[in-house]
Amino acid sequence: MNNSFQYTLQATSGAARAGVLETPHGTIHTPVFMPVGTQATVKTLSPAELSDCGSKIILANTYHLRLRPGDELIAEAGGLHKFENWNGAILTDSGGFQVFSLRDISKITDDGVWFQSHHDGSKHFFSPETVMEIEHNLGADIIMMFDECPPGKADSSVVEKAVERTLNWAKRCVDHHAKIGFRHGYPQALFGIVQGQTIRALRERCARELVAMDLPGYALGGLAVGEDVADMYEMIAYTAAILPEHKPRYLMGVGLPENILEAIERGIDMFDCVMPTRNGRNGTVFTWNGRVNIRNAKHARDFDNPIDASCSCYCCRTFSRSYLRHLFMAKEILSIRMLTLHNIHFFLDLTRQARQHILSGTFADWKKTALSQMSMESSDV
Repeated sequence: MNNSFQYTLQATSGAARAGVLETPHGTIHTPVFMPVGTQATVKTLSPAELSDCGSKIILANTYHLRLRPGDELIAEAGGLHKFENWNGAILTDSGGFQVFSLRDISKITDDGVWFQSHHDGSKHFFSPETVMEIEHNLGADIIMMFDECPPGKADSSVVEKAVERTLNWAKRCVDHHAKIGFRHGYPQALFGIVQGQTIRALRERCARELVAMDLPGYALGGLAVGEDVADMYEMIAYTAAILPEHKPRYLMGVGLPENILEAIERGIDMFDCVMPTRNGRNGTVFTWNGRVNIRNAKHARDFDNPIDASCSCYCCRTFSRSYLRHLFMAKEILSIRMLTLHNIHFFLDLTRQARQHILSGTFADWKKTALSQMSMESSDV
């Protein structure tokens, strides 16, 4: 374990980038997909299974862990790495998206946000300072600023106010982050979050003012929240071009395999999304030949084929579609574990292959072929 945080850009293929990110808990090769572990666990999977899939970094959620079991308890346990026995890197979000998605039971002020727990209705307050305290207690390698994420179809005046708050809160996060120091013996990299919906002037203002703070990395927030996909892609490309070349760029909460490849082509390095775990629990798996609905009756007697013959995950090396369908229809826990395992492996492999083609300068052609292949079996969903 080293104590440094550094991003090195190794190669480009058009705007697509391949790099290396050094963290206190290991080296990460980008582009990278980060499995979502909201409650200090990636649903249904063990740390060993995640490691076997090649995962080097996972997420955890500040909002949920603050409410249960409590960030102070996790700090007492030695931080998230020790608490969940994960030796790789961890990123914690700020809880902002969860807080603002509960607008009907929250009150936003310039100081912070009062909200009710979705568990028991108890009242809580998040401010930039509070969030920094929580994230330092949790001890992730990468921590996110507290920002305001406006609704996808919000009026421009609402978005402008959210950008104003996001920038003010960013300054407060930077100041308080510097005051706290190393709570678990290693530094934590504080990333800024660029807001602004699909309004170019607001995105640019937010990006440029955050860049002026000279942060270790930058995220694009407030996308895939109801806007048109074409507008999302345009805003990704526009914003990424403003961000520093030699610092990592993280697209928050996006998305489907095709979204990830399109965003990589536009200069994004890091991704997270609940798609692989949520779809696995619902019986949908992602393959290089498109999505497969394991509930479909045509798989009942498919004794010869795995989910994806080109996949090297434990699920595909071991079980047939017929057996996996039987497990799912019988509501056996092994089914959602294996479907989730495959999906996580697929998303990790997607970014691994993208990286190799960036390094070889063939990303654009490979992406075109991959997207064509992945659209083949969409009628199965």
